[in-house]
Amino acid sequence: MESSNIDPVASEMNQNQPKWQGQACADLAGPKADQIWPFLEDFFGLHKWFPTLATCTPVEGVSGQPGCVRYCAGFRTPVDQERDIGGGTEAAATLNWTKQKLLSIDPAEKMFSYSIVDSNVGFNSYVSTVRVMPKEAGCRMVWDYEVEPVSGWKPEDLDQFIGSGLRVMAERMKEALLGQANRSDSGTDLI
Repeated sequence: MESSNIDPVASEMNQNQPKWQGQACADLAGPKADQIWPFLEDFFGLHKWFPTLATCTPVEGVSGQPGCVRYCAGFRTPVDQERDIGGGTEAAATLNWTKQKLLSIDPAEKMFSYSIVDSNVGFNSYVSTVRVMPKEAGCRMVWDYEVEPVSGWKPEDLDQFIGSGLRVMAERMKEALLGQANRSDSGTDLI
């Protein structure tokens, strides 16, 4: 049986409040959706792109197959940063982590959905959909989410966390594509 750090009392209280919903977008000039999608569909490779995420490892299943689960750890949140500024040492000593389950994936639409099934950051009933879509002269990455209100957070904390994370991911993916193009141009393709 899987351990759970989801607080049942907080979860019950939050069921009476509307879920938080949000969306973050990042526009990329140049890269096409077909070029960005392979980075996104690598469900176990999030640590390559998401800022401050030290670890993203498989827990079960095959990456890209619905039902697979990844363990993500080492990320910093806006709530951690507020504690740091306030002089607290709790945030610096806490290793934030989540276990995330791939719910669905549609390569033709270049989108996937996942849920957080366990965590120590207070996300209950979190479901997210990430997609990349064509746009004139590039593409747009979109990250939609829904979650029960999170103790110690404000909706704008989560918007900032996901929005800034997506923008950094987009830039890192664009840089990776430029690096691949430069290696191809110099004759040192990846083996």
